[in-house]
Amino acid sequence: MQNLKMQNVPLLPLRGLLVYPTMVLHIDVGRERSVFAVEHAIANDNLIMLASQKDTAVESPDADDLYKVGLLAHVKSLTALNNGTYRLYIEGIERAEWSNYEEADLYPVVDVVRIPDDTRTDAESIALMRALLPYFETFTAYSGKVSEETFDSIASIEEPGRLADMVASHLPLKLSAKQEILEITDVKKRLEFLIAKLHDEQAILELERKINNRVKEAMERTQKEFYLREQMKAIQKELGDKDGKNIEIVELTEKIEKAGMPENVKQAAFRELDRYEKVHSASAESGVIRNYIDWLIALPWSVASKDQLDIKRSETILNRDHEGLESVKERILEYLAVRQMTNSLRGPILCLDGPPGVGKTSLARSIAESLGRKFVRISLGGVRDESEIRGHRRTYVGAMPGRIIQGMKKAGKINPVFLLDEIDKMSNDFRGDPSSAMLEVLDPEQNSTFSDHYIEEPYDLSDVLFIATSNDLSSIPGPLRDRMEIISIPGYTEIEKRAIAKNHLIPKQLKEHGLTKSQVRFNDEAIMNIVRYYTREAGVRGLEREIARICRRAAKQIVTGEKKSVTVSSKSLETLLGKRKHSFGQAEKKNQIGVATGLAYTTVGGDTLQIEVSLSPGKGKLILTGKLGDVMKESAQTALSYVRSKAEEFNIDPDFHESSDIHIHVPEGAVPKDGPSAGVTIATALVSSLTKRPIRREVGMTGEITLRGRVLPIGGVKEKSLSAHRAGLTTIILPAANERDIEDIPESVRSELTFKLVSDAEEVLAIALEEAPE
Repeated sequence: MQNLKMQNVPLLPLRGLLVYPTMVLHIDVGRERSVFAVEHAIANDNLIMLASQKDTAVESPDADDLYKVGLLAHVKSLTALNNGTYRLYIEGIERAEWSNYEEADLYPVVDVVRIPDDTRTDAESIALMRALLPYFETFTAYSGKVSEETFDSIASIEEPGRLADMVASHLPLKLSAKQEILEITDVKKRLEFLIAKLHDEQAILELERKINNRVKEAMERTQKEFYLREQMKAIQKELGDKDGKNIEIVELTEKIEKAGMPENVKQAAFRELDRYEKVHSASAESGVIRNYIDWLIALPWSVASKDQLDIKRSETILNRDHEGLESVKERILEYLAVRQMTNSLRGPILCLDGPPGVGKTSLARSIAESLGRKFVRISLGGVRDESEIRGHRRTYVGAMPGRIIQGMKKAGKINPVFLLDEIDKMSNDFRGDPSSAMLEVLDPEQNSTFSDHYIEEPYDLSDVLFIATSNDLSSIPGPLRDRMEIISIPGYTEIEKRAIAKNHLIPKQLKEHGLTKSQVRFNDEAIMNIVRYYTREAGVRGLEREIARICRRAAKQIVTGEKKSVTVSSKSLETLLGKRKHSFGQAEKKNQIGVATGLAYTTVGGDTLQIEVSLSPGKGKLILTGKLGDVMKESAQTALSYVRSKAEEFNIDPDFHESSDIHIHVPEGAVPKDGPSAGVTIATALVSSLTKRPIRREVGMTGEITLRGRVLPIGGVKEKSLSAHRAGLTTIILPAANERDIEDIPESVRSELTFKLVSDAEEVLAIALEEAPE
């Protein structure tokens, strides 16, 4: 039997390389120790032990850095190369395991035990060989790294161990896996191991093939698109479009990606971009598509302002900019508090209702500042076309988005404070009803998917804080009014007007006219006289105009050298503003028969009305003058019928209507007047005229009357009370059902008025009429 052990065999470490038995190959060696080992092998029996390094980074490996199982090889030749290295031509003999590592004459020597393969073949070995070859065939087909001749040569091998080694030498395995195969001395186990490896490799190659096919298809598609784009570019250049649209398309693509659009909007934008790319730039459609894409990019889709949820700061800003208006301020602070508690709340839809000049628009601007949001205002006065709200369809020439979308673009944020100014001034005609289009905008359940005819894609308005303003709620359609939270701003008291003038209007006008506080000084008495005798309004616009008028005249006096400074006092007012325009208080100077003071509500606030009744001989004709509306005329007829039914109780001739004509007149005949609240006033004036009982001059009254004399509730109590206070009245007769409205009247006014609550007209007469003369 052949001795399997050999001693003092030179050892050649291999870096990143492993050799199987029967393999013939070239190896380049450059390390000095390796060259000495090869030379020693050639000088003796040409045998050398090959062992692979565990770590290829080690430059001078020792025994611990080498695998124990390697290959005993036969050195065929050694050739010196020009670069200082040597090329070794070797042939693998068989597996071997080395031991007793020693350094001898500058190269390592080891003892070697040869591990020959079992060359016998049995049924199991044959079965394993047959199972291995199909896997290897599939591998060669997928990888393309093994030629058909090589495969045929390997397939003809009949020795199981040699077949396994040849197959292993062609597999793309890591060095550790190849070493594992080298160390399997049992041929059957080696075949089984290779079958498992080839099975895994086949799955990997199949996956690689699919990936490569996908990449190839994608590259072919990209190349095709590139080719077509180049053709298009050449065509456009020939037609005069010098640079084509390539740069523009790239820029628009980047802008669409950065715009933060929802996915459905982004897809629509890219569809339009594809159309734009295909349409020639000189065509009209190109401009339409480009304009549409620009609008989609310019709209805010996801960028929001961060709310400044500091209630103290917001309260300071609101109080700084506005006197009074406590209910509005309180509502905004409540909104901020809930927002801070929940960190998410849909924007409420507020409607600030009140006469002109009370600060509705400036209040909305202050709300935006207190929230730290952008402020956008659109005026709806005179809007009568639905497309003003919803926009025009892109099929129309000059189509544009509606005012809502335009406002959002201007804001640049998805959560601005959006002021809808003069919402009660919208109208409608054959082009549609804009108030109906506003229903979707102002409905918290619908405005998250607002649809503009131009944009076409749904736009989310749910984070917008909408604030509307109006002068007359009655002109707003019911469904639209139902979607808003109404906050009434009736007007200012004299004290509030004085504070507004002192803290806001005078500093503003001094700055606008280039004046300083030292050049023009207003004292409190003068400001109050301007309020009382030169203005008659619920707001402060007229007051600001009068202050501006004073500033202009003062500037002229200072510029001409007439005066160095001007002090505005009650004595100098007539010099600066002329004679008084109004008398303070409209109450009668003495009690009169047939003249009653009524309280009215108008679009500019509250007002007082002197209702006069005159009797003259006639045949019972009822004459109504003063440009009265239908409802007010009916109130007069109702009051007359009530007085006739109670004639005996009031000591009135039951047949008075047959012998006298009754003329009811409301002064300022050019001003239209309407409403049911003058009923008790007309009845009181009638009874006074018929009974010759004077009406108390300090009493103002309001209320609707029925045929039975019941006094029904009315609206505008706060506005009417303010007008009564301005007119110098001290007693107000109100329907009993309006008692709840007294709390809304400012304390400074309420404390100077006496309210009489009545439920029947007889109670009104008892309060308003003096005793009958003797």
